[in-house]
Amino acid sequence: MAALKKHISLFLIFLVFFQNPGKLVGQNLSRVILTKPYSENQLNFSGDHQYQTTQAPAPKPLRIQVLDKNSRPVKGTVVGFELISQPPSAIGFTVSPAVATSDSLGYITTYIHLGSKPGEYFVSARAINSKSNLVVFEAHARDSKWLFILLTGLIGGLSLFIMGMVMMSDGLKKAAGDKMRAILTGITNNRFVAVFIGAAVTMVIQSSSATTVMLVGFVQSGLMTFAQSLGIILGADIGTTVTAQIIAFKLTDYALWFVAIGFGLQMFSSSTKLKEVGTSILGFGILFFGIHIMSEAMAPLRTYEPFIEVLLELENPLFGIIIGALLTALFQSSSAFIGIIIIISTQGMISLEAAISLLLGANLGTAITAILASLNANRDAKKVALAHTIFKVLGILVFVWWIPKFAEIIQQISPQAEAGLSRIEYMAQVVPRQIANAHTIFNVALTILFLPFTRIFATLIDKILPEKIIPEEAEIEVKYLDENIISTPALALSLAKQEVCRMGDMVQDMSNDIILPFFVKDTAVLSSISWQEKQINYLRDRINSYLRKITREDIREERVNEAFQIMYTVKELEQIADLISKNLIKRAYDWVHSSHEFTEEGKKELMAHHISTQKQIRRAITVFNELNLEKAKEMKQKNKKYRQMAIELERQHFQRIRQDIKQSIESSEMHLELITSFKIITSHATNIARIMLEWQIKSE
Repeated sequence: MAALKKHISLFLIFLVFFQNPGKLVGQNLSRVILTKPYSENQLNFSGDHQYQTTQAPAPKPLRIQVLDKNSRPVKGTVVGFELISQPPSAIGFTVSPAVATSDSLGYITTYIHLGSKPGEYFVSARAINSKSNLVVFEAHARDSKWLFILLTGLIGGLSLFIMGMVMMSDGLKKAAGDKMRAILTGITNNRFVAVFIGAAVTMVIQSSSATTVMLVGFVQSGLMTFAQSLGIILGADIGTTVTAQIIAFKLTDYALWFVAIGFGLQMFSSSTKLKEVGTSILGFGILFFGIHIMSEAMAPLRTYEPFIEVLLELENPLFGIIIGALLTALFQSSSAFIGIIIIISTQGMISLEAAISLLLGANLGTAITAILASLNANRDAKKVALAHTIFKVLGILVFVWWIPKFAEIIQQISPQAEAGLSRIEYMAQVVPRQIANAHTIFNVALTILFLPFTRIFATLIDKILPEKIIPEEAEIEVKYLDENIISTPALALSLAKQEVCRMGDMVQDMSNDIILPFFVKDTAVLSSISWQEKQINYLRDRINSYLRKITREDIREERVNEAFQIMYTVKELEQIADLISKNLIKRAYDWVHSSHEFTEEGKKELMAHHISTQKQIRRAITVFNELNLEKAKEMKQKNKKYRQMAIELERQHFQRIRQDIKQSIESSEMHLELITSFKIITSHATNIARIMLEWQIKSE
C-alpha cells in the first residue's frame, strides 16, 4: 500500500510539472538549475526525507541552491514551493515562505509544518521567473506513538530475523547431519583441508560458536588432535561470514516467496529430506522478512540526530570495538549482530569505518562468549575457547591501527554505486556489501596469517593450560556428551557413541580385574571395581537421558533407531557390570577369606575362558563403534564356539571330581560359578552384535 501511494504521488508530480506547458513555449526565459545542496559539516543539509511527528514543524528547513549551467550560484531567482501530495484527509500542512528569492550563494530556505495525518508529504520547488527543473522534497509525518511503533518493529523484526536464522540452521543441520559427521570424523592432518571443513560446517550450522563447541567433543573423543582443531577454528570464522554476505544481497523483495516455497515443501512433501530443506528455505524467507521489518522500522532514525551522533561516535575504534563486543555477547551470535549492522547500513546511517570497528568488536565478543562458556568446562573446552580468543585478539591488534586504510581497500574492491545519488542513498547502496566484504576479508586474512603456525599455537596453549593429574575416584562425570550439540542429532549421536565406548572400556577393565582375587587371594583391586561400577551407573543414566533428549527432536526414523541401538548397548554393558559388582565381588571376598584353592589345571581352564570373554567384550565395543557387520557375524560364530568351550571345561572339571581330587571338590562350586558368569558375560557382549545385525535386516 505504501508503494502504491508513492507511485500515485510521483504521478501527481508529473502532472504538476506539465500542468501549463504553453506558458513556457516561446518565452525567452533564462535557464537555471535547482539542486538539493549537500554539506560535509551538517547532516541532511537539504532537509529532504525528514521525519517528524504529525502537526509539528520539521526539524530542519528545506534548502534549494540555484545554479547556472556552469554550476555557479545564481542570485535573485524566485522559487515557489507547493504541496503536491499528502495523506488522505490530512489538514494543517503549511510551507512558509511559499515563495522565496535566492541569496548571493544561490540558497533559498523555507520551512514546513506537517499535517494532521501520518504518512508522506511531497513538496515541489520550481523557479517562477526562470526556466528550471522541478525539485521534489519528501517529508514523513509519523504517529505520535512513533517511538513505540519503531521499537515494536525493531523487536518483532529482530525476533523474526533470529528465528529465521535458527530455522535455517536447524533444517540444514538435519538435512546435512550425516555428511557433517562423516566430514568431521574424517579429518586429516592437512591444515588447508581443516580450514575448508571448518568453513563448510559453519556455513551449514550458521554459528562459529557451535562449531567450536563440536570441536571440544571431537578433541575429547580422540577423533582429532587439538592442533588439527585449530585449522577448523580458523575455517569456522570464514564460514560465519557467509551469513553476512547473504544478508548484504538485499533479498527482502523475495522474502515471502521463500516463505511460500519453504512452507509448501514442509506441508506437502512426503520426503523427510525435502521437509528439512523446506524448513531451511522457510527460515531463509523469515530471516529476510525480519530484515525488511527492521529496515522499515528504522527509517525514521535516518534524520534523528541523537541516534546519528551515536553512530558517528562509533568511528572511534575503541568505542566501536567495546560496543560491538558487548552487543555480540548480548545476542550470543556474531552473525546476528553483524546482520543488524548491515541492516542499519541499508538506511545509509553508518559509515564503513564505524562498521569495521563494530565488526572487530563482534569478533572479540564471540571469543569472549566462548571463554565464558568454557569457565566451568574441562581442559579441552578451555583450550579450544582460548585458541579462538587468541586468534581474534591478535587479529584485532593487527587491524585496529589502520582501519581507514582498510576501509579504502574494501571500497576499491567492492561494487560502486550509481551516479547522481545523495550521500545517504549512496551509503545505503554500497556500505552493506562493503561491510560483508570487510568481515570476510578480515577472517580470511587471519587464516592466512595464523594457519602456518597452528602447531606453535597448540604447544603454547598446552603450556598455558597444562594437563592436571586428577585422582581416579574424582572422575565421575561425562566426558563427551554436550547438550549444545543435541540440535544436530547426527553429531550428538556420535558423541553418545563415544561415551558408550568409554563405558565399554570401563566394563572391560572390571571384567579383566575381577579374576585377580580368585588367583592371587588379594582384595585390593575390588574397591577399584566397585568404584568403576558407580561410574558406569552414572554414565548409564546420563547417556540414556541424553539420548531421550535427542529423540524428542524432530529427527528421522533412522536416527531414532540409532538412538535405541545405543540404549540397548548401554543396557547390555550395564548388565555385565552388575553381574561383576553384585555377584562376583561378593564371591571374591568369600573366596579370598576361604582356605580353598583351584587346581593348576582348573586355573588354566578358567584363565582360557576369561581371555575368550575379554576378547568378546573387545569385539563388541569395536562392532558398536564401527558398525562392522562382518565382525558382528564373526562374534555370533565365536559365541557358539565359546559356549561349547564352557561345556567342555565343565566336563573336564567333573572328570577331576570323579578322580576324587580334593582341591577340585572344594573349589567346585566357585569353579562352576565362574564358568557360568563368564558365559553370561560373553552372551551379553554378543547381544550387542546381535542387535546390530537385527536392526540392519529390518532397515533393509
